[in-house]
Amino acid sequence: MTRMLLQAPSSPIETRPLTVSPTTTPRRLVLRVMGAVPRYAVPAAALSVTHQVGEALVPVVMGIAIERAVTTGDLAPLLWWLGVLAGVFLTLSFSWRFGSRLAELGTLAVQHRLRQTIAEHVLRRSTRSGRPSDQPGVALSLAVSDAARLAEAVEIAIYPVGQLAAVLFGGTVLLTLAWPLGLAVLIGAPLLLWLTDRAGASLRERSGDEQQAAAAAAGRAADLMSGYRVIRGIGAEEEAARRYRRASRAALRDTLRARRAEGVFGGVMGSVTGLFLTGVAVVAALLTVTGGLGLGEFIAVVGLAQFLIDPLRSLALSTGAWWASATASAGRLLDVLRDDEERDTAPDRTRPAALPHDLLDISPGEFVVVAGDGRQAHHVLSGLVAAYPDALVAPHDAHLFSGTVRENVAGPRTDATRLASALRTAGCDELVDVLPAGWDTPVGENGTGLSGGQRQRVALARALARDAELLVLHDPTTAVDAVTEARIAERLRTSRRHVRTVVVTRAPAFLAVADRVVRLAEDGVA
Repeated sequence: MTRMLLQAPSSPIETRPLTVSPTTTPRRLVLRVMGAVPRYAVPAAALSVTHQVGEALVPVVMGIAIERAVTTGDLAPLLWWLGVLAGVFLTLSFSWRFGSRLAELGTLAVQHRLRQTIAEHVLRRSTRSGRPSDQPGVALSLAVSDAARLAEAVEIAIYPVGQLAAVLFGGTVLLTLAWPLGLAVLIGAPLLLWLTDRAGASLRERSGDEQQAAAAAAGRAADLMSGYRVIRGIGAEEEAARRYRRASRAALRDTLRARRAEGVFGGVMGSVTGLFLTGVAVVAALLTVTGGLGLGEFIAVVGLAQFLIDPLRSLALSTGAWWASATASAGRLLDVLRDDEERDTAPDRTRPAALPHDLLDISPGEFVVVAGDGRQAHHVLSGLVAAYPDALVAPHDAHLFSGTVRENVAGPRTDATRLASALRTAGCDELVDVLPAGWDTPVGENGTGLSGGQRQRVALARALARDAELLVLHDPTTAVDAVTEARIAERLRTSRRHVRTVVVTRAPAFLAVADRVVRLAEDGVA
C-alpha cells in the first residue's frame, strides 16, 4: 500500500504530493521533501546562487580596482570600479533578503503539511492502543520537533546550491589567476563533502537517539498531566515524579551526547576547511613574492580564500548535521506511517462481515439502541458512517478544548434556544449551580477542570447542539450516576423525536426508552 504523506493544501502555499510506501527509506523521504515546494525552492535557490556569487565577486572587484586604479593613481577607473562594487553589494543584498523569505515560506509549507499528517494519525488512532506513537507526548514531539527538522530539508535544496556555486565560481577565478590554486579548490571541495557524508553516519545515529529520548520524556510528562487526578487520588505523586525524572535524565543524556557530537563535527570540519584555505592564501603569497601574481591579484586570491571558508563550512553543515537530523526525523515519521499501514491492512477477525441489516433502515424520528460489546462498537460506528453520509458520530472518549462550557458546546450557527436545549437535555443545567461561573466556567485543557461525569455531559451537549439528521452516540453516560443517566435518556428520546438517533450501549436506561433494540452477538446480529 502507498500512503499520501503530503497533499496540496487549499492555501496559497502549495506542496507537491509525497507518497510513502513500504520501500521508502529515510534518505529517499528527505530527498522528496527537498523537492516538495519547487514554487519556492527554485527561485530561492536561484537567488541564493546570485547572493553567493555576488559575495565571491566582492574581493575580485576590489582586486581589479586596486590593480587598475589604485596602483596607477587614475581616478576615473577607481570611481568606475567603486560603482561596480556598489552594484554588486546591492544585488547580493536583494538576493539574500528575498531568497531567504522564499526559503522560509517553503519550509513552513512543508512543516504545516507534516504536522497535519501527524495530527491525522493521532486523531485516527486510539491513545489506548499502547503503541508509543499514540502517546500524546510522543505525538507532540513528532508534530513539533521532528516535523520541523524534516522540513528543514527544503533549505538543503536551496542554500547549498548557492554555496556550491560560490565554490565553483571561486575555483574558476583562481584557475585564471593561478591554476594550481584553482585546481586545489575544485578538487578539495568535493573531497571535503565526501568526508562530511562519511562522518555524518555516527551523527545521524546519535540524532535519532536524542529525538527518541526526548519524545519518550514528553510522552511521560503528557501522560502524567492527563492522569494527574488519578495519580493524586491514589497517592502516587512521588513515584510518578521519579519515573518522569528518569525519562528526563535519559533525554538530557542523549541530547548532550548528540550536541557534543554535532559540536565536534562542526569544529573539525571548520578547522579542516580553514587550514585548507589558509594553505591557498600562503601559496598565493609565495607566488606574489616571486612575481607570479600582482598586488591586486594577490588581494583577490586572499579575499576569495577568506570568503570561501564560510560556504565550504556551511556546505559541510548542510550535508552533515542538517542532513543527519532530517534523516533521523524522517525515520521516526516513517515508523509511524508504516505502523499505520500494518494496522490498516492487517486482518481483523473480530469485525462482523457487514453492518447489521437492522441498522440499514432507520426511520426518521426513530430512537435505536445497539446493544453490543466494546470490541464491536468501533465497527458498528464505522459502518454507520459509511452507510449514512449525514451521520454525526460522538465517540465515547470526551475530548474538550480550552474555553468555557458554553464555548465548548456552542457552534458557529448555534442559537441561544438550541444551546439551552442541548445543555438541558445533556443534564448540564445542573452545572449552573455547581460550577463557579456556571456555563461560563473555563473547563481547562481537555476538560481537566471538570469531573468525568461533567466532562461527558458537556461533550454530549456539544453533539446535541449540532441537531444532526442522524446522531450516533457511543456510551454517552458511563461516568454519571443511574438517576442522572435515566433523566438524560428520557430527555434525549424526547428532544430527538424529529430526527434519527442511534445509541451504542448496554445501559438499561437507554434500553428502556428505545423504539428498537439491536442486539449484537460475536458474529453479527443475535
